[in-house]
Amino acid sequence: MSSSKGIRKFHRLVSMVFMATVVFTAVALTVDNSVIWVSYVPLLPLFVLMGTGVYMWFLPTIARRRARRAVA
Repeated sequence: MSSSKGIRKFHRLVSMVFMATVVFTAVALTVDNSVIWVSYVPLLPLFVLMGTGVYMWFLPTIARRRARRAVA
């Protein structure tokens, strides 16, 4: 498996974790005695999603540069 396919698979997995943490947080915050720090739980998967998303955003540019170097 190439690294870009692995990154995409990891991105999909983390997106499912992110959605689960958002649902968990929404349910937890509806409880009267909820703790405020629960609202920060989705931030970790969100930052991982941002990193992998930016990487995948620039993949076409990186591929074009590699192709140009191979031709030259």
